[in-house]
Amino acid sequence: MVESTIAAISTALGEGGIAIIRVSGAEAVNISAKILTRKSFDIPGKLYLTNLIDPSAERAGDDGNILDRVLAVHFAKPKSYTGEDVVEIHTHGGIFIARLCLELLLKNGAELAQAGEFTRRAFINGRIDLSQAEGVLGIIKAQSLEALKASARTLSGGLSEKIQEIHTKILNVQANFEINLDFPEGEIFDENFNSAHEIAEIQNLLENLLSRCEAGMIFNSGVKITIAGRPNVGKSSLLNAILEQKRAIVTEIPGTTRDIISEKFLINSLPVIISDTAGLHETEDIIEAEGIKLAKNSANESDLCLFVIDGSKKISVEELNFINSLDDRVIVVINKSDLEQAENFNFDFAKVHVSAKNKTGIEELKSAIYNKAVKTPAAGGGLNASAFQINDIRESLNLIREAHGLALNSSEPDIIAGLLNDARVILMRVLGLDTGGANEKLLDFMFNRFCVGK
Repeated sequence: MVESTIAAISTALGEGGIAIIRVSGAEAVNISAKILTRKSFDIPGKLYLTNLIDPSAERAGDDGNILDRVLAVHFAKPKSYTGEDVVEIHTHGGIFIARLCLELLLKNGAELAQAGEFTRRAFINGRIDLSQAEGVLGIIKAQSLEALKASARTLSGGLSEKIQEIHTKILNVQANFEINLDFPEGEIFDENFNSAHEIAEIQNLLENLLSRCEAGMIFNSGVKITIAGRPNVGKSSLLNAILEQKRAIVTEIPGTTRDIISEKFLINSLPVIISDTAGLHETEDIIEAEGIKLAKNSANESDLCLFVIDGSKKISVEELNFINSLDDRVIVVINKSDLEQAENFNFDFAKVHVSAKNKTGIEELKSAIYNKAVKTPAAGGGLNASAFQINDIRESLNLIREAHGLALNSSEPDIIAGLLNDARVILMRVLGLDTGGANEKLLDFMFNRFCVGK
């Protein structure tokens, strides 16, 4: 049971219209009343105009102890963000006055909130589940409209509702298996029960949910792209054309780029981090060789690689080998399309013809990047979920797939029942409904990513 009353500044520090200091806990009203001229809040949710005071100055007989004219509001438990009594004090938006208000609250009995502690208390008190907490964090960190929408859907219960729906379906199928196991051999509890069909429906629901969560993660975390290729094929020119600004130095001298140059931008609300790298070739230059090593590592670690080739020259065996090593993570960019082309470049990889010099084909390339990264739009829209939650959904799906394979052969009903149970338990972990003391470290990791005051 949480007993302490916590306080923190909930708005970013800086000069602005207002600053909000949040207090949560059993003593929130009493502690706040000590530093305000208003001593009670008759109507929860109503903003009251009052004064911020220093009670120590008042006790010393100083008549000039009013520090600011503020607004204060009380959100009564359990209908507050944390599920506890919460008081918000809205001071004028100065750094000093906000810190002074917090200092007064701490002097009069409050404890300084840890990172994410307000949201953690909301979870502990049943106001939100872990998926909705992830939605809160997603809204705070959203870099694009699609990421914001995915997080808003999750905060509104979009992920929770789907998890609960699938959980109920698994439970129903599992119950049928468990009951049938208890009947004598040859007796069927429900002759209309088609186990393979029922499990297939669950599998489809989980696949759609996983797709929506993966789409949400892409729009939230973005996609990392490396531009790679031999020297002088136009990698730096391509970077400048994509960014629509001169970011990289472009010369006729091979090997101009030796370090990695990275920039961020958006493609249809998809955050992209794109990096230009050193040209890939054999060299005796130690510094250039180190740059080439970095380029290869970057290409191998990125979500996508734009491998640039000179369309006016025949593609080399080395270039083809490097493209093949990237599997499905590559888009071949055939540059210098304004010149006479050497060949048709017929290979089974996504490819786009561009002229970085004349800035043609750039929009087509951006579309190819978006389609490659997002793949197919998730039905119902993206949902915000952490890597841990996505991994749990994927693990649950794998168990359901295994159960479906057994059900198709009408074999091992006891094993199927066990697989269904495991899949169901793992799903509930996504919502934090299986969080005992053993998962305290997971909760610490989850909420420590929040800022203090949220």
